[in-house]
Amino acid sequence: MLSLPRKFSGRDLAGPIRSFIFFVLFYLYLWLYVDLRLIYSGGGVITNFPVFFKGWAFFKTFTSYPGGPVEYLSAFLSQFFYIGWAGALVVTIQAWLIYACTGYVLKAIGSPRLRWLRFIPPILLLIIYTRYTYHFVTTMALLAALFFVYLYLRLTEFRSQKSESVLCSLSSVLCFLVLSVILFYIAAGAYMLFAVLCALYELLFGGRRLWGLLYLLSAAAIPYVEGVLVFGVSIIDAFSDLLPFSWEIIAWKSREELIAIVYVLYLLLPSSMLALWLWQRLRVSSSLKKAKFTIRSPLLRWIIESLALFTIAGVVVFLSRNSEQKTLLSVHYYACRRMWPQVLQTARRYPYGNFVINAVNRALYHTGRLSYQMFSYPQHPDALLLTAEDKILAYWHKFDTQIDLGLMNVAENNLTECMEVYGAHPTILERLALINMVKGNYGSARIYLGALSKTLFHADWANNYLSRLQSDPSLSADVQIQHLRSLCLEQDHGSLFYAKEKVFTALLEKNRQNRMAFEYLMSWYMLTGQLEKFVQNLHRLDDFDFPAFPRLYEEAMLVYVHSTKKPIDLRGRPLSQQSRQRFEGFNQVINDYGGNSQAAFDKLAEDYWNSYFFYYVYGRPRTKK
Repeated sequence: MLSLPRKFSGRDLAGPIRSFIFFVLFYLYLWLYVDLRLIYSGGGVITNFPVFFKGWAFFKTFTSYPGGPVEYLSAFLSQFFYIGWAGALVVTIQAWLIYACTGYVLKAIGSPRLRWLRFIPPILLLIIYTRYTYHFVTTMALLAALFFVYLYLRLTEFRSQKSESVLCSLSSVLCFLVLSVILFYIAAGAYMLFAVLCALYELLFGGRRLWGLLYLLSAAAIPYVEGVLVFGVSIIDAFSDLLPFSWEIIAWKSREELIAIVYVLYLLLPSSMLALWLWQRLRVSSSLKKAKFTIRSPLLRWIIESLALFTIAGVVVFLSRNSEQKTLLSVHYYACRRMWPQVLQTARRYPYGNFVINAVNRALYHTGRLSYQMFSYPQHPDALLLTAEDKILAYWHKFDTQIDLGLMNVAENNLTECMEVYGAHPTILERLALINMVKGNYGSARIYLGALSKTLFHADWANNYLSRLQSDPSLSADVQIQHLRSLCLEQDHGSLFYAKEKVFTALLEKNRQNRMAFEYLMSWYMLTGQLEKFVQNLHRLDDFDFPAFPRLYEEAMLVYVHSTKKPIDLRGRPLSQQSRQRFEGFNQVINDYGGNSQAAFDKLAEDYWNSYFFYYVYGRPRTKK
């Protein structure tokens, strides 16, 4: 009974148990809440997420410049973000290694009171991922620098105050120089953190100021000699590449978010070492030692300290959440994978913005509910088709809508522009391969499929189509390809996409059974209040399997008849009694308020918020046609 508390109170057990619990919670949070798959899909928000291809040719490109090995390893490990639990495991291992290296440095400078600083880097990493930003390459460079500091301290720890021989000192310097050359090639500018930490250790705590000054000089010499003279990179790249202030980060505004957190990660240990040295010089610690409050029970102290740690981490992460960004990325993720029920469910958390509305309308169409539930969500005419004026996520998603409709040339042009900006992301390669197969450009399709076959998680789809092209060169048996070919306009261009009515009618002239073009055309007329044109196109229902008028169509027809007093040819489809009653009830409420629609708003919103009646009166833009 007595042996357990003794074991538990020992530092060899209490610390690891706390750390184990912390990193288990760290992992579960990343996996179950953050969901790193959203960062992988990116959608234009994560502009610096790397691509990765299997094979020597891709690997070789990273061997010709300093920092290439870290970039290659980071690109490889980042691909596991595609699998939520695997990506969370990768980040958790990285965070633990940074934690362990930080702890070893703090132990080496003889400061057990600063051991809590070990948890700051993992907490900062949680903030970075909670805000859905990508700085994995920079933090991998940080880890490389800290790991080499660890190696330097371990390789030179045989020294003691009694054995300070010249040979021992020279061996330490030689060890530092060898590690410096290797690290600079691996992590480029992050090497300077290694040099600064080693220099501070020798200057402030190791008692060898001469070697510390030499190490500081090496922070300038090694990047210049190895980077500029040997590898031929620019001076700016030699000293800054992979550091937070690298021009590659500054050049992209979207990459600047939370860069201050990365600065803190890099400056944490140097500033802590300086602060500790000043603290010791001022002898502040001795004056506070008498007033130190201690808890006698090791178990109680462990519980209090652990709860304090977990509470601080939880509060910091909670305050750092970006729920809106998570919702947008989730909608993008599900829409790219055509997971329509999940799109609709997720969009309810933040149903505003053109991108979300566009994704919702696509999901409603593909689930057969666009003409029934369209106005159950916020709507705006500009969101039906996204244009180049829309930013980031919207810029990506317009090409998926274009492919669904049959605008292959416009979609291909947009995808090519995206690849120039964001790189050969698997989503872009897959769409380009599909478009070229639809258009019969099999040579180009094989190029994109070949590149996609070298990715880690999209190779099966590419290899499947490469095999199909061998057995069926025209893909005549592929249902999806043949369907898209039947919709595809022979000639389409970007300007056509801006004239929404024109593009839908052109698609219907090409194929009168293009159901998406028809439903989007009718939705466009309803959204803009062009009910005369809406009624004129009701005959197109005969081209599809509509046994009766969809609910929203009935509501639009009732509004048209009421406002124009003109009859409508129902073509054998009677209006439902339910729609008639709802329309009468809607008008009755307005009449009860003396015809003042603004005064009747709250009452009407209770029962008619998802009707076309309500949208026509309150939600329809009056200036756009």
